[in-house]
Amino acid sequence: MTLPTRRFGPFTVSQIGLGCMNLSHAYGVPPSETDGARLLNRALDLGCTLLDTAALYGGGNNERLIAKAVMHRRAEFTLASKCVLDMRDGKRVLDGAPESIARTLDGALQRLGTDHIDLYYLHRLDRNVPVEESVGALVRAREAGKIGAIGLSEMSAATIRRAHAVHPIGAVQTEYSPASRNAEVAVLDACRALGIAFVAFSPVARGLLAGSVRDDRYEKGDIRATMPRFVGERLRRNLALVDRFDALARDAGRTPAQLALGWVLAQGEHIVPIPGTRSITHLEENLAAAPLDAELADAVDALFPPNALEGARYSAPMQAQIDTELLPDEEIDEGQSGRRS
Repeated sequence: MTLPTRRFGPFTVSQIGLGCMNLSHAYGVPPSETDGARLLNRALDLGCTLLDTAALYGGGNNERLIAKAVMHRRAEFTLASKCVLDMRDGKRVLDGAPESIARTLDGALQRLGTDHIDLYYLHRLDRNVPVEESVGALVRAREAGKIGAIGLSEMSAATIRRAHAVHPIGAVQTEYSPASRNAEVAVLDACRALGIAFVAFSPVARGLLAGSVRDDRYEKGDIRATMPRFVGERLRRNLALVDRFDALARDAGRTPAQLALGWVLAQGEHIVPIPGTRSITHLEENLAAAPLDAELADAVDALFPPNALEGARYSAPMQAQIDTELLPDEEIDEGQSGRRS
């Protein structure tokens, strides 16, 4: 099967990719290797041609899963992975030093069973290392043939420009959905001006806009339990807004996930959302999404102006690793830090 495509740095990919994180990481007990492999192969069968993973996910297990499940179909997809965030001795680390990047990359190539990754991201900004040095490590990896394009994740427009001055950036990845609009402060404009593809992760707001969050009784290990907007009274008030979103989707003849993904697709031809899922039914639903017309996109905007959700996007420790700009008057936890425009 084939899906509509978009330009993605030097590549052409399906207009909707697959974020592979939750097959190994972050949302409670992951599915079995067999079930994860079945979903990955179904994604390729449906024409999805962008798979997004990272060294961090499952401590390398997500990269291993991709190797076992679909690397025999390598010619069918663009492969993206990430460094800087990694697991060492069972602990999450953030290290943007060139030698650390080289070590993580070599480990990723081994886990993936390949000698080349199409797009390799700096997963987060290490504020202790000039971004120019981190990008320089990826330039050397590219010159050695280990990676193709260079990407950045959750970085501000100013950082993107600094990185792009060292080497052209192929893609920038940031959380983006009708309910999370930080990229609109400056990053989307910077990507458009510099000719950089924009990758929207969590485009259905970590399930909030896909009908899968109705309370805060999460499994152990689910990161949403640490995110202020996903727990307690804030979540309950947010769900009242989600109910109106769900009603709009029904009226439009779409599922909530398709409405959210269609909105993201309508924001620009340089944008590629990468929803994640463990369900083949949801995968098929996601990949069937299409850009919204202007009237329906405006209706979504009316429901979700900036800062529509109550509660911060991240907990304080997680926000400390985020460089993307905060929205004006964005709610943050005590002790959080962030970059404002």
